[in-house]
Amino acid sequence: MTDDAVPDLRASDADRERVAGILRDALAEGRLDMAEFEERLDATYNARTYGELAPITRDLPVAGVTGPSVSLSKEPAGGPGWAGRIVGGEGSSTWAVAVMSGFQRKGRWTMPRRFTCFAFWGGGEIDLREADFADREVEINAIAIMGGVDVIVPPGVEVVVRGIGVMGGFDHQEEGVPGDPGAPRVIVTGFAFWGGVGIQRKPTRAEKRAVVPLGRWGSPLLERSRELGGGWAQAAPRSAGSRTPPPQHRRRYPAAAGPTAPPVPTPSNCPDQTRRPSA
Repeated sequence: MTDDAVPDLRASDADRERVAGILRDALAEGRLDMAEFEERLDATYNARTYGELAPITRDLPVAGVTGPSVSLSKEPAGGPGWAGRIVGGEGSSTWAVAVMSGFQRKGRWTMPRRFTCFAFWGGGEIDLREADFADREVEINAIAIMGGVDVIVPPGVEVVVRGIGVMGGFDHQEEGVPGDPGAPRVIVTGFAFWGGVGIQRKPTRAEKRAVVPLGRWGSPLLERSRELGGGWAQAAPRSAGSRTPPPQHRRRYPAAAGPTAPPVPTPSNCPDQTRRPSA
């Protein structure tokens, strides 16, 4: 007997009861509502062949087969663009040296898994705001001897500082700030002698474009705050007659009081010393 002939075989009462049991379990688990259960149960008892029974439970799990797991907890979504910025690979630059000079790594470049830099009587800048990352966790090994290295990271990136300073130091201000889900982690290590390694967190250029001027003196205001309708963002326009002048310069210290200085000698008030007295 071929498989094509199986759907035409007559179903027994036991087959119909087996399908009815699957429907009752689906109703108890909430996979079917009462209307669907009654409709399918009537079709089950009216079925005469296997071909008529098969579609009734086609979208229901069979005993012994585990369905796909569904997480009931809401997973935090990753930050915008972080998945696309972790590109793998070796990185576009792995080291930099500044001896009585300077170096920069900024703009669109790929931060490797480990970047080593050395500054002696010089300085360097490592800007990661628009950079891609070779891995989820990257390391910057900075050595500053009578020099300095500045590391700039975008908001949302976790920073860990493990450097050692002797008559110098590493900036720990940005350490401990939790990163966004999916964002890379930057570890700063190295050694500073009579020098320093600074770490700053600055917004990207795209975030800076969201800052628009408002008011006569150009006070900054985030565009997002205007969209949310913040009360401080909706400043009333000033009339032409109520313009406040800028503050005038004031003398911080009063003029010292004291005796009046004698007048400076001039030819008009000073006698001619070259003329001899008359006899």
